[in-house]
Amino acid sequence: MNSVSTETLLPQARIERSSGSLFKKWPFPNILLGLSIVILLALVVCALIPQWIAPYSPTDMQTDHLLQAPSATHWLGTDQFGRDVWSLIVYGSRQSLMIGVIATLIGGFVGTLIGLVAGYWGGFIDSIFMRVTDVMMTIPGILFAIVIAVVLGPSFFNIIIAISIASIPNKARVVRSQVITIRNRPFIDAARSIGTSHLEIMFRHILPNCFSPLLVMMTISVGGSILSFTGLSFLGLGVVQEIPDWGYMLSQGRSYMTVAWWIATFPGLAITTLVVVVNMIGDDLRDRMDPRKQRA
Repeated sequence: MNSVSTETLLPQARIERSSGSLFKKWPFPNILLGLSIVILLALVVCALIPQWIAPYSPTDMQTDHLLQAPSATHWLGTDQFGRDVWSLIVYGSRQSLMIGVIATLIGGFVGTLIGLVAGYWGGFIDSIFMRVTDVMMTIPGILFAIVIAVVLGPSFFNIIIAISIASIPNKARVVRSQVITIRNRPFIDAARSIGTSHLEIMFRHILPNCFSPLLVMMTISVGGSILSFTGLSFLGLGVVQEIPDWGYMLSQGRSYMTVAWWIATFPGLAITTLVVVVNMIGDDLRDRMDPRKQRA
């Protein structure tokens, strides 16, 4: 009787179970996730070997092709100097990805150390570290990066430092909250009882258990670092080089929007695509590492 009533009253549950087992057979249950991974890999290839992808040199100025609209010769048109916009975007991807990843790693490393020490020791040390991060979090990240970039000056190293410092507070907060929930668990008490040093407990027993949420946050932070870098370049505080980055291309192209819309439009689309792709991968990573969703 019970089996009959279950089958008759819950037909929708049978459909959801069967459809769920069907979708698990697909290599990418989320098509957008698969597309995001492909796009990110393509951008990484462009950053690693741009000379194989770009049809023209980024410094090749063709005076007879100034402000040429997109065509079969120049897929995304040319800029005010006659340079191929597609080639500039390919070469500019290296700087955007490099600064985004390096700044995220540095900010993640420093933020992890601060959160680990503050969460493990607590008390006065925790109060000092957290009050400093509270003050830093009251200032918007991009504004904080602008102030540091103005003080230090526009250079590759200074831009990385500016973006890294601006990203430290959020990572420190995440790690601290994880450490506080882990430090009083039975396996930590057992490690203390056998004489394990504080450094070994922190880095061998506590830190690995904070890795999942930290990895997710750092993945998402790459997109934020790229936006900060392009914002600084757009304001004229970026790295001044012969090959312009996407933010500088966007800044230069806005002056030609009425006569050559493609100069600013395609670098803007490149920035948007990269940030959206990284955030989608980070969101999927968060869902996969969430134990509550795994149980569901």
